[in-house]
Amino acid sequence: MTQEKKQEFTRRLSCCNKGEMIVIMYDILFSYLEDALKAQKAGEYENFRDASGKAQQVVRRLMEDLDFSYPIAGELYPAYQFVNKLLALAVCKNTSQNIQDAQKVLKNLYEGFVEAAKEDSSEPLMQHTQQVVAGMTYQKGSLTETLQGSESSRGFFA
Repeated sequence: MTQEKKQEFTRRLSCCNKGEMIVIMYDILFSYLEDALKAQKAGEYENFRDASGKAQQVVRRLMEDLDFSYPIAGELYPAYQFVNKLLALAVCKNTSQNIQDAQKVLKNLYEGFVEAAKEDSSEPLMQHTQQVVAGMTYQKGSLTETLQGSESSRGFFA
């Protein structure tokens, strides 16, 4: 995953609510799966294994965060287990087919979470974060981001 992608995910995480958090986790997962596919196509087994392993970590995190007081969690858990097995098989067999199958399963779940996140109007999970304002400057074709409120206390004193 590129440094720019990591910064984008960090920025999105700093201002998301509960519904958006799941969507971002899926976006991170899809990014790792794409990295794995690229590495496998290029014949870079170590990078393929690493990206697949990171994708498995995200899937395990999704499994751990399920709230079984809701009936849907009982249906999501086996789907996540299946995806986890697909990713393990992909590494064992060094094949991209299992990665593509995992993407297909996850895509359907992702679309449902995107729709659910649109209806979530809860507060952002992180408080006292810096606001990021992005806009065009006088430089041609350049996007500049500015942090607002950086001089205020964020609750940490030394």
